[in-house]
Amino acid sequence: MNPTLPLRADARVAENRCEGGANHRLRLAIDGWPGARPGHFVMLSPGARGAAPRFDPLLPRPMAVYRTLPGAVPEIEVLYKATGRGTQLLAEARAGECVRVVGPLGVPFALPERGQRALLVGGGTGIASLYELASQARARGPVAVLLGARSAGDLMGADDFAALGVELRVATEDGSRGRRGLVTELLEAALAEPGPTAVVYACGPTPMMRRAGEIAAAHGARCEVSLENRMACGFGVCLGCAVPRADGTIALVCRDGPVFDAAAVGWANVP
Repeated sequence: MNPTLPLRADARVAENRCEGGANHRLRLAIDGWPGARPGHFVMLSPGARGAAPRFDPLLPRPMAVYRTLPGAVPEIEVLYKATGRGTQLLAEARAGECVRVVGPLGVPFALPERGQRALLVGGGTGIASLYELASQARARGPVAVLLGARSAGDLMGADDFAALGVELRVATEDGSRGRRGLVTELLEAALAEPGPTAVVYACGPTPMMRRAGEIAAAHGARCEVSLENRMACGFGVCLGCAVPRADGTIALVCRDGPVFDAAAVGWANVP
């Protein structure tokens, strides 16, 4: 669990740019930001705060902390896709405006044991949950980042991962970048390679994460997944992000996750 109490603040927009298509990168300066561990997320208001409160849309959006940038005033980066009303409003926020933020929230990833090979599998916006994990895991052992998207234009963050110096493999469904196919096919190939014991981390569409867990289990590898369920509060109050566990009990993604052992998730009933 995150021992740090989440901060509630008006974060100043330092930069908010489109990176092609629906892909956007938001950089927020946050006074008193306590830092975040890999896998933590924040709740962001849908757009800049104005003179009058906005009630349409009412609810904040959960966003992974992509990375933290140190400085006199710490900054965080968030990668997102402007696909709905809330994220379109967020895309309209300009430098100098303020966005309401609550965080860091959630249960983070567990770093690999020293000497383990970390295989990070990201698809769609799930890629945004993996950068800090890749950055910290490389000090413990070899890291391979496996990214998937429908096409090259949909891919997020690939150049950032490449700049870390970790191994990077890409799959696109249309073959416009990297291997043609699914990112889980890259995972299956990576786990079949000789080398140190591997641990798998996955974030992305539910079918992708479920398949990553199955592949990891077949190879005797532990797999952690970060679920991307919709949520309204981020604290476990609204109960809107409930998901079934494999043992029949119910978990809340915002409070008990978003990171779970893949084997503990009741995948058949995950939305």
